[in-house]
Amino acid sequence: MSNDAPLSGTPLTITAGGYTADVASVGATLRTLRHEGRDLVVPFDADEVRPVFRGAVLAPWPNRVVDGTYTSGGVDHELALTEPARHHALHGLVAWTDFAVFAHDDDRVLLGTTIPAQQGYPHRVDVHVEYRLDAEGLHTTVTGTNTGADDAPWGTGPHPYLVAGDGTVDDWTLTLPAAEVLEVTPDRLIPTDLVPVHDEFDLRTPTLIGDRFIDHAFTGFDRDADGLAAVTVTAADGHGVRVAFDAACQWVQVHTADHVVPAYHRAGLAVEPMTCAPDAFNDGVDRGLVVLAPGSAHAAAWTIAAV
Repeated sequence: MSNDAPLSGTPLTITAGGYTADVASVGATLRTLRHEGRDLVVPFDADEVRPVFRGAVLAPWPNRVVDGTYTSGGVDHELALTEPARHHALHGLVAWTDFAVFAHDDDRVLLGTTIPAQQGYPHRVDVHVEYRLDAEGLHTTVTGTNTGADDAPWGTGPHPYLVAGDGTVDDWTLTLPAAEVLEVTPDRLIPTDLVPVHDEFDLRTPTLIGDRFIDHAFTGFDRDADGLAAVTVTAADGHGVRVAFDAACQWVQVHTADHVVPAYHRAGLAVEPMTCAPDAFNDGVDRGLVVLAPGSAHAAAWTIAAV
């Protein structure tokens, strides 16, 4: 990134099918997404330090590694604690990396970086992020390729805050076709039990969000014939936004964005398709952890579209 670039990195704009997206190279971040002039995600300014992970790509893990410690290949590892208040390693290693721009067309951008082998994650993984627009929405594919000599634990996902329309999260209706929710401790959000959805977490039919608090991961999705599942948020006028994700994403984190900063508080609904559950580095393949063998690659894809 040159010294005269905005704080969010190299600015990249793509357009197609009534959509416009602004991508920033730091974190391969989706900075804005609009359809016919309507915001579909909470935006931020190009010359602004990205707040609350808005639109960032998360890799080689989404969500948290509890206490920043895990065991892989029989070796104990300790990651830097990037969520110190809860004592966790949060949202991977590339959220503040300035990605290289490999291609930039009218409707497509391809970015890439390499996670270097380092303390806590002694693996080298290439990460490629493609954003592509058409009349069906913004399609994103994240691919991780292990270029090192040892098996590498891997997970990925995005961090968009969806905007259904006028109002705040409280005013919108959520449809989340998931059968199970991962319970967490109230103070540190440490995963505990995977249970059937219940009470305020049963969102399989359109449900007014109201004042409910959600910061949980869901799984067990209804999927269509192509293996896609979708989460939909709509405003009172029927407009909204949908995130559809492929079978590589078996989980989705939903957060009502409760925040002490008034401008951030419940301004958008975080809907984060994930290839693995929170703390999957410790809970393993049963909760979606991918183990990349040397030379192997893993891809996951999702689409954000206007309703």
